[in-house]
Amino acid sequence: MERVDHLIHKYAETVMEHYRWLHAHPEVSGEEKESAAYIAAALRKMGLEPVENVGGYGVTAVIEGKGPGKCIGLRADFDALPIQEETGLPFASQNPGVMHACGHDSHAAMLLGAAYVLCEMKNEFNGKVKLLFQPSEEKSSDSGAKRMIADGALENPHVDAVIGQHVGCGNPVGTVASRPGLMSAFSDSFTITIEGKACHASAPHNGVDALLVGAQIVTALQSIVARNVAPLKCAVLTIGKMTAGDRYNVLAGRCEIAGTCRNHDPAVRDMMEKRMESIACGIAEGMGATCRFNYIRGYSPLNNNEDMYDLLKETAGELLGTENVKLIQNASLGGEDFSFFEREVPGVFFHTGCKWQDRENAPAHNGKFCPNPEGFFTGGRVMITTALKYLAKN
Repeated sequence: MERVDHLIHKYAETVMEHYRWLHAHPEVSGEEKESAAYIAAALRKMGLEPVENVGGYGVTAVIEGKGPGKCIGLRADFDALPIQEETGLPFASQNPGVMHACGHDSHAAMLLGAAYVLCEMKNEFNGKVKLLFQPSEEKSSDSGAKRMIADGALENPHVDAVIGQHVGCGNPVGTVASRPGLMSAFSDSFTITIEGKACHASAPHNGVDALLVGAQIVTALQSIVARNVAPLKCAVLTIGKMTAGDRYNVLAGRCEIAGTCRNHDPAVRDMMEKRMESIACGIAEGMGATCRFNYIRGYSPLNNNEDMYDLLKETAGELLGTENVKLIQNASLGGEDFSFFEREVPGVFFHTGCKWQDRENAPAHNGKFCPNPEGFFTGGRVMITTALKYLAKN
């Protein structure tokens, strides 16, 4: 542990340089070309041989230990969001309307830091470490994890287990949080397109008001969680966007609704999709409009392997003190495509505390989101040391 800590401190400023560059040059899902090239160049400077364009702009690299053994994968995402930055940081986004508002820049910087440490320690462990830099985590309709897996990211060498993390401003610096088993939710999206008939607002009987139809659908959809999901089950249905109409005195001829559906149970997922389509199309037909319903199944729930969770808990407890290893009591309704890696091999995912004590802590996906970099040291320590313990035991 002292050796790891020494090397983390040695490369601390280098990690911050990577973090600041990535933060200043954000790219949205599927467009991470420059970020991927930057990551690959950094890996080459370490003497590694990165493989680029894995499942899109994914980058992988292998650090080989002194002898044979298992292979542990370490994953970090690096895509940004279409959000205007409002942090005021001196290294704020240089790309208008695009920002690292979910901390993926810090994840990638921490994994680069882990690479520096593990490269210096390669003669001190058996087995291999595979670095998995993943694009497109924010695009549930086209998961970067799924694409990387399909492109062979978990092979050559075969990855036997995998570790991932996410920063957040809810927990103090020096803490991590996780739980065994289910940790997140199915994360799906949907669109509903209503076609009515536009006409002058003074003669509404000559048209079909798509906006009115849409309003009825939005209201009725909320009955699904309230009346069709068992009270002891967990689900949420959120309408995040509704657009209709062109002018104040014209009935809207078209209305578009978009939202997300979250739950933990495959049966609840199936039921909600069917009920949503039935309600939306039924209301539209009854009011004289037509409806197109499109439901996109996104991420599966995170499901932490119990042995991997126990290893993480043990390691983090030794590093941070058991009081700083938090048990997440209930699985969230958030989505995370690290779940696709966990479907292939045993894995564990944890949250790293990056809360500020003296300033606003904006939530993720907010223009003011800014994790405390002091937490990066904790995340790096836990990820690296857990990986080394896994290899030592296997």
